[in-house]
Amino acid sequence: MKKPRPKKSPFLRESPLVEEEEIFSTLEEKRGTSLFLGRYTLNEVIAVLTKKSFFKEAQKRKLWPLEFDLDSSEFPLQRFQIFYRETKPENMIVDLKIKEGAFYPKKKIASYFPLSEYKFLSLDWLTLQNPLLDFSLEKSPLPGQKHPGLNLGKKVFDIFVYLARLSKKDGVLAFPNYFHNALLFSRFFYFLNPEKMGEVLAIRASFPDVSFKKLAWIVYLECMRDKKGKKYEWKAEEQVFPLNKALINYFDSKKYKEKVKESKEQLSFEIDWECYKKKISEKGWKYKDLSV
Repeated sequence: MKKPRPKKSPFLRESPLVEEEEIFSTLEEKRGTSLFLGRYTLNEVIAVLTKKSFFKEAQKRKLWPLEFDLDSSEFPLQRFQIFYRETKPENMIVDLKIKEGAFYPKKKIASYFPLSEYKFLSLDWLTLQNPLLDFSLEKSPLPGQKHPGLNLGKKVFDIFVYLARLSKKDGVLAFPNYFHNALLFSRFFYFLNPEKMGEVLAIRASFPDVSFKKLAWIVYLECMRDKKGKKYEWKAEEQVFPLNKALINYFDSKKYKEKVKESKEQLSFEIDWECYKKKISEKGWKYKDLSV
């Protein structure tokens, strides 16, 4: 549902519309698909973004004023977008698909995994970009990127954790569609499957001299091979930032860490550089940072 811009946009204010101690004081009394996550009003969303300095960072990048759009047509999944000046695709800054819900593993993960039905704040999709910037000969995109990022990943991640704690969730759940997302998330998130965690770490460790961005494209273009010469294809699995004590203990357990290490040590990969050069050439790219 598109929200009309107020006569005096709250995004232009220097301070929150409500004091911090007043935020979320009556959340349980409000429910509806017109609210963010079916719970939070616009004022409360603004208060959180202000508290976490998102608007201050947007102003630094000259991304001001802001407009937003909330689509609840697939509720409980919602799409929340923030735009620069106007709600046009070319002005998009944030594109978030998010939901709250119960999660129960569809397959057995490990004998020592604490089986239960967990309640997560789930991130189905997240794009952070600066529509005022474009890529250059020296700076290429990552797979899926249309504009350079905002370098606000940590701040935005803190907001999700804040919301998850606030609503008493067991953690934040992500499903990384790209290998490079999984690698970036692995600074904060753990794969529920320790073998998948070992796989991602093994790929990064196998190519210490290959840049993060180039490695992202090598995987995306399917120019990586395993030790049997089979083409490696990225298959996404659930990653979790745990808040539940049982989950924290699971990821911190000796068994989980040993399985990650075992998986990492058993796997080996190599890059098919001819495949990479051919596919980059087919795209007609001449980015310096993606040259072989």
